[in-house]
Amino acid sequence: MLHSVGRIPLANYLRCCTSSSTGHLRKVPRAGGSLGSSPLGLHTPSVDCCSFSASSPLLLHHPLPSPPASPQHQPSPHHPLASSTQVRSCSNHSKAPPQSGQATMAANSSGTEPKFTNRLKQEKSPYLLQHAHNPVEWYPWGEEAIQRARAENKLIFLSVGYSTCHWCHVMEKESFENEEVAKIMNEHFINIKVDREERPDIDKLYMMFILLINGSGGWPMSVWLTPDLAPVTGGTYFPPNDRWGMPGFTTVLTKLASKWSTDKDDLVTTGRSVIEAIRRNVDHKRADEVEDATNMETLEAKFKQAVNMYQRNYDMVWGGSLGAPKFPEASKLNLMFHLHVQEPKHKVLGVVLNTLDKMAAGGIHDHVFGGFARYSVDKKWHVPHFEKMLYDQGQLLSLYANGYRLTKKPSYLAVADAIYRYLCKDLRHPAGGFYSGEDADSLPTAESEEKIEGAFYAWTYDEVKELLGANGEKFGELGGVDPVAVYAAHYDVKEEGNVKPSSDPHGHLLGKNILIVYGSVRETAEKFNTTVEIVERILKTGNELLHEVRDKRPRPHLDTKILCAWNGLVLSGLSQLACVKDAPGRSEYLATAEELVKFIRANLYDVQARKLLRSCYGGAEESLASERPIYGFIDDYAFLIKGLIDYYVASLDEHALHWAKELQDIQDELFWDTKHGAYFYSEANSPNVAVRLKEDHDGAEPCGNSVAAHNLLLLSDYFEEERLKEKARTLFDYFAHTAHFGYVLPEMMSAALLEEQGRNTLIVVGPESPEATALVDGVREFYIPGMIIVQLKIDQPAHIVRRRKSLDNFKMVKNMPTAYICHNKVCHLPVTEPERLTEEFQPRYTFDYQEYEN
Repeated sequence: MLHSVGRIPLANYLRCCTSSSTGHLRKVPRAGGSLGSSPLGLHTPSVDCCSFSASSPLLLHHPLPSPPASPQHQPSPHHPLASSTQVRSCSNHSKAPPQSGQATMAANSSGTEPKFTNRLKQEKSPYLLQHAHNPVEWYPWGEEAIQRARAENKLIFLSVGYSTCHWCHVMEKESFENEEVAKIMNEHFINIKVDREERPDIDKLYMMFILLINGSGGWPMSVWLTPDLAPVTGGTYFPPNDRWGMPGFTTVLTKLASKWSTDKDDLVTTGRSVIEAIRRNVDHKRADEVEDATNMETLEAKFKQAVNMYQRNYDMVWGGSLGAPKFPEASKLNLMFHLHVQEPKHKVLGVVLNTLDKMAAGGIHDHVFGGFARYSVDKKWHVPHFEKMLYDQGQLLSLYANGYRLTKKPSYLAVADAIYRYLCKDLRHPAGGFYSGEDADSLPTAESEEKIEGAFYAWTYDEVKELLGANGEKFGELGGVDPVAVYAAHYDVKEEGNVKPSSDPHGHLLGKNILIVYGSVRETAEKFNTTVEIVERILKTGNELLHEVRDKRPRPHLDTKILCAWNGLVLSGLSQLACVKDAPGRSEYLATAEELVKFIRANLYDVQARKLLRSCYGGAEESLASERPIYGFIDDYAFLIKGLIDYYVASLDEHALHWAKELQDIQDELFWDTKHGAYFYSEANSPNVAVRLKEDHDGAEPCGNSVAAHNLLLLSDYFEEERLKEKARTLFDYFAHTAHFGYVLPEMMSAALLEEQGRNTLIVVGPESPEATALVDGVREFYIPGMIIVQLKIDQPAHIVRRRKSLDNFKMVKNMPTAYICHNKVCHLPVTEPERLTEEFQPRYTFDYQEYEN
């Protein structure tokens, strides 16, 4: 998949800082590079230096280097929408996680046990376990490997990937399973494997270096480090031998081993200069970089700039950003919702709605059952990279739920409900947590020996024809309409297949179809001279038949790692969907959210340490806990806190709100930079972490600082603690000079709008009753950014929100549950009828989607 990993200005900053001290940086050449121009056989980049606060467009789309059949995507230099830097990632086709064996390198000639077993056998991560039987003497990231590198004075080879990563496992099969390659690695290097989802702090630090020297990054990430953990060179995927204009992995290994033995001082100096440059940049308060404060843009100017950028770079035909590949870009779509609610005259709602429509119609959406793939390789959202990641499902659940709350368009609720069904069936642990994702690759048949991308999801025309034709009685009376013809026409299923060769460079989808909708149910009904109801029945029944057959196919690999941050995103999505009062599955959504909160509390929170855990592990034969727990990072706290606040709004469970406040206090203690402001990504004194970074852009996931800004503002209102609001303001100040602020940090832009405009508050006074709930629902059903909801339950003991002194004066009217709507401490007259609330909010917060359709 392509994934946001870094900022171009930081790379420029580092080039300036490091070039002055070392004269050059070493770069693994990309296509066309030669291998003989330096002692390493690696090229020196030529760059222009500029300050970190450069005002040029910040970010570009960069996929992983790949074979010529899958050319690297580079944006036009004139493209003004330079979005978050993107890198290609992947999916797995390796062996299932091993279940037994020694944790040291060993040979076994019996054929009943793996020939090799290394230290990764002791790990819980599915990705690390996939490499436990490589001939490479892998170590997990930790003291044992690093101390050995220092004792033996060897370079470290750091390989970073994740369980559902296609190119990671291509490199495994080609190089890490090759005994001759492993011999070179074991003799000259200390080899460390890292699951990027388990240790994002390590991944982010060294990905920053890869972006610096190569201009793009991806997974697998391959970095060579000195024993003191300073990077000296690296890249992403390397073929086993020189090809496609890329140096082969063995070439790089042998040249680096030679360079280290003859001139290690030069490598050490270069590596240290990079680490020092990154450290100085993190320590440098951004506001100090602008001497003239008068040049700082107002929030209104940032607002207008964001609107202009989104509209200018919007694909009017297919939705999303111009060009390909296409990503959901949830943070940007969230901001556009907020921008539209703020000023509907700009009409940016059409940008979001058309994008939601086209994504739902495209092949990136699993029409057969539900859920979304990571991205599409083409501009039409047709051919996806088929892996399904939990963080996408959680964010898209929120987007479609909120799209429905804003427009009442039925299809949005249907898509959100399908995501929910997919989550619960295929990604849910029995105790209530959610797994990380599913692979893109799978076996075409149970007898196949090699997995290919999309095998689980693609269909031939004959398969569809035979299946639907053999089950004609299940469609009911159709009035002579052929269900095969209707289904094939609606989803563009063709006898020759519907995937263009340009979208299928490896030929895995020849003659296959990826379901996509180019029209509408109404248009299909008109084409076949039938009714909308009959077409809908054909599509529903057809998808059920295909789903039943598909479930008998070999399933893609499931990453059973359960991440706190991503489960926080799902908690937000479930909670926002549970606010839709007319959703048939509303009680299910809320119950699932409640079970998720309990799961996280039980399995991802260390009560004694008062810290969140990054992950636990939920495979069928695995215990949830790890003997070596990894404590949470900033996004684990920020995403979960947001999820708990959203869950409180949906459930009015004050325990959730109290826990959110407790976690916020812990987050502030562990991650806040008391000197300059903003949150570090990792805790202070984290072992073997060379630099504590600060995330400064919203990518495939929003960054912890952006989400924290929202959380601080809302919690400051709920608990009347001004210090929380001051922290949010410090965050805004710290990031205020980010160029293209609303595009690089859309979630933080949304929080800044909340701070500027103030929040609405609903206060409902009265005993817990259907009447009181109806008053809450009268507001909760609308998408209102930053809405604060407080229920004063006078028939129950004092609860957390009643500790607010300002609530003491709110009373029931005529002894009936009563609602007060307030904005910036100014309250309207009390209301006792839910209809009055609907009348007040509907004109401002409900929009006719037909007005915004193309």
